[in-house]
Amino acid sequence: MTPPRARTWGRRGQTPVVRVRGRSRRRISVAAMCRYRPGERSRLIYRPRFHLLLKGARRSFAWQDYRDLLVRAHLQLGAPIVVVRDNLNTHRAAGLSKYAAGHEWLTIVQLPSYSPDLNPVEGIWSWLRRGPMANTAFTDSDHLTRTLRRGLAQIQRHPELIDSYLSETGLTLTPDPPNATRKGQ
Repeated sequence: MTPPRARTWGRRGQTPVVRVRGRSRRRISVAAMCRYRPGERSRLIYRPRFHLLLKGARRSFAWQDYRDLLVRAHLQLGAPIVVVRDNLNTHRAAGLSKYAAGHEWLTIVQLPSYSPDLNPVEGIWSWLRRGPMANTAFTDSDHLTRTLRRGLAQIQRHPELIDSYLSETGLTLTPDPPNATRKGQ
C-alpha cells in the first residue's frame, strides 16, 4: 500500500509530496505470464492472490498457485505450453517440477541465474511501477486492486506492448518446423 516512488515535475524549490493516509497489513501478490505464438496476438494471463491477515498465513505465492495459473492458461489457450521460468524458489519447487513431468502439455525451460533481463514479465512489473501505480497513495486495498487490474487490463488490450517486452529481452520466437514432434506425441 506504500506508493512506489517515481520522478515527477514540481515547482522549483517545492518538493512534491504524496500523502499516505495509513499503512495496511494487507498483501496482494500477482503472478503473470506472457503468451507468444507466431502469427497470433500476444496475450497476458495473470492471477492475483489476496493474502489472509491471519498470523502464520502464507504471504506469497506457493507452487500450487503457479500450477493453477498454468492449468488455467492451458485451458484458455487449448494448446501445449512452454514455460520459461526464472529462479524464484517457488518456481523451482519439487512439486511444480513433478507436476510438469506428469503432464505432456507442459514443458518448462529454466532461465540462467541472475537474468531478469531475459524475462518479459519483468517489463510488465516495471511498466506498472512507473506508470499507473507510480506516486499513488492507495486509500485501501480495494483502491490498490482496482489500479492494478486497470493497469493489467490496459496491457492486455495492447498486444504490441506485450511484444515490446519480448523484444526488450533480445529473445526471438522461431516457429516449429512443419514435421517437428513435441514431447509425448
